[in-house]
Amino acid sequence: MIRMPETEKEWEVYHSVRAVEDPEIGISLVELGLLYDIKVDGEKADITMTLTSLACPAGPQMKQDVENFALRVDGINEALVHIVWNPKWDPREMASEEAKMQMGIFD
Repeated sequence: MIRMPETEKEWEVYHSVRAVEDPEIGISLVELGLLYDIKVDGEKADITMTLTSLACPAGPQMKQDVENFALRVDGINEALVHIVWNPKWDPREMASEEAKMQMGIFD
């Protein structure tokens, strides 16, 4: 689950990267719960995310898309995207209710 943005610039980056979708699932990475943290320090955005699996074939493209969308924010001139595996992604716990419905996950 994402740490909620704390500054206006972090919110801007958050809203920009919301547009990035997992190309295999067709759902926003934010809605899937794959983005864990966004921190902005000056003109630099540090974004921590995970992937649906270690072998995710779309991983490199999603990482690049997150970086590109972060760089669209006025005042962000550097974006570093870090892929982590802890905590392990669990759609039942991390995805939004809407994303769960789209994936057919019903509690």
